[in-house]
Amino acid sequence: MSAFTKSGKINPLLGPVHIDSIGAAQTIINITNLQFAWHRDALPVLDIAQLNIAQGERVFIEGPSGSGKSTLLNLLAGVATPNHGKLMVLGQNLNEMNGAERDRFRADHVGFIFQLFNLIPYLSVVENVTLPCRFSRLRRDKAIQNGFNLQAEAMRLLTHLEMNDPDLLDKPVSELSVGQQQRVAAARALVGSPDLLIADEPTSSLDANLRESFIRLLFDECASRGTTLIFVSHDPSLEKLFDRTVRLTDINRAERPAIHVLRRGK
Repeated sequence: MSAFTKSGKINPLLGPVHIDSIGAAQTIINITNLQFAWHRDALPVLDIAQLNIAQGERVFIEGPSGSGKSTLLNLLAGVATPNHGKLMVLGQNLNEMNGAERDRFRADHVGFIFQLFNLIPYLSVVENVTLPCRFSRLRRDKAIQNGFNLQAEAMRLLTHLEMNDPDLLDKPVSELSVGQQQRVAAARALVGSPDLLIADEPTSSLDANLRESFIRLLFDECASRGTTLIFVSHDPSLEKLFDRTVRLTDINRAERPAIHVLRRGK
């Protein structure tokens, strides 16, 4: 079955194809002359001339606080839209989608690991992991294909992320340790094999000795499904693990606002 319809649109049953006829990875994120400001009359917080990311890449996004890292992730996920320029993700122009279309696109194709995890406290561990499949038939079908049923796929992911202890599975997620909650959040983002995985400071609450092992587990799962990983962190020690680094201070032409400090007696 072709991954594209006769009109050239993505076949919703299979999602986008990222490999061309000679087997080379294709660009799945293309940013051209993008500008974004929070208000119409405000100065842009992002002004990026060009950024391309290929299918299957593991990209480390680095930048100081206030440099626009989280804003860029929100744009890539379709939560926000550019004021100017072009933003192509998985062959789709997000500028041309309305809010409902972007919501559907995000549910079908994007997994997101939040800095604070955002687990649902009244759901079990497995119910938290399978939650994206309630909002996306595409990811539900892919999860069932991967694991025969949703619970089996959730357990496969949790096992891969070293979270398959029965005693842990029976606990409310609010009683799990920070590291355990992080693994549940990662499994939730990965369920249904999304094409793009976005991780916003997911290791900021972990001890240094746990960060690298967690990332390597994440890499293994992404590699097995061909998922592209966009990873934001303040921790420079993690940079060496990734295929390449994008420094927002190098590509973002927007001026950072000056910070004025009021001192006593001034």
